[in-house]
This record gives sequence, structure tokens and C-alpha cells, in this order.
Amino acid sequence: MDENIVWHNYATTKAQRSEQKKHKPAILWFTGFSGSGKSTVANALEAALNQQGTHTYLLDGDNVRHGLCKDLGFSDEDRIENIRRVGETAKLMTDAGLLVLTAFISPFRAERDMVRSLVDEGEFIEVFIDTPLDVCESRDPKGLYKKARAGEIKHFTGIDSSYEVPNNPEIILDTSKNTLDQSVTQLITYLKQKHII
Repeated sequence: MDENIVWHNYATTKAQRSEQKKHKPAILWFTGFSGSGKSTVANALEAALNQQGTHTYLLDGDNVRHGLCKDLGFSDEDRIENIRRVGETAKLMTDAGLLVLTAFISPFRAERDMVRSLVDEGEFIEVFIDTPLDVCESRDPKGLYKKARAGEIKHFTGIDSSYEVPNNPEIILDTSKNTLDQSVTQLITYLKQKHII
């Protein structure tokens, strides 16, 4: 880093921003295969949290690739940089006192652990959407598995690119077994038990 760049401390702290919002900041990091239900569950959870007055923001894999990460492809190197940028963005949002939801395949443990290391203890909640690959492929909401099987998409997680299962996720959900309401209830229960909301 350039020695002329110095961190500027703010008069308003993360604790003060959190107190204003009446809940703790955290990152709920949804990870799993394409089609596992990450965005669907995160979206439903955000709606439920907003109804309760929780200050949230949802960062979704496809959406950030329209702006923040539009210059990146899907090579391993680009996926790593994608997660680094999203992690740094989520960190800033937690500093603002928000409860941040992120929905990214994020196939590599090292990158998920890197994001965990950016925030305080207890502020990174890894949500593993453990929906079986065959179920995800049968859903194929965007037709991506079909294209990957036909060789039209390279580096597709679960087909010709690996996915590293989380070692100790805080929450495991399987959307082939749980309803959307059950998944949201499980997540809200966790957040209440941890005194985040």
C-alpha cells in the first residue's frame, strides 16, 4: 500500500451507528451451488427483516456483476477478485451498522474465510445452502447448467469447476427439504439467539 495513504478515523463509530439502528451489524454470507436457493432465501429474509425494522442491504452475485464487478469473468482468479471486492463492500456496510446479506456461489473456502477475517468476531455468519447438485441442476432457473453441460459455459461450479464445502458454517439449509418460510424462520431464530436483532 502507498505510504502516503493514511486511514482516517471517523467521529461517528460503528457502535454508534449500530445503536442508532437498534440492532447489531453482521454479514449473512449465503454460499452454495447455482440454483440452490441463495438469492431466493436471502431475498425473503431481507423482506422479513425489513418488516421488523431491521436495516439491511442485499448484495447479489448477478447484480454486482452489472456494476462493481462488471469487468470480471469467471476464471478462478476473477472469482477470487469478485469475492474480495464484495467482502470489502460488505465490511463497509457493517461499519455503517447494516445487516448485510450476500448471495454468492463463492466456491473457495479461502475467500469466504478472508471475508470473515475482515469483520469482528460474530459478525460473519456463513449460511451454507446445502441443496444437492442434482436438485440445483434440475431447477436450472437461468439455463446455465444446460449451457455448461453443452460446453457453452466454462468454469461452471459443480460441472467443470470445484466447490469447497464450508467446514463449520453457522447455518446449514437444504431448500430441497425446507420450505422458504422454514428457512427464513430458522435464520431469524439464529439472529435473535445471537442478539443481532
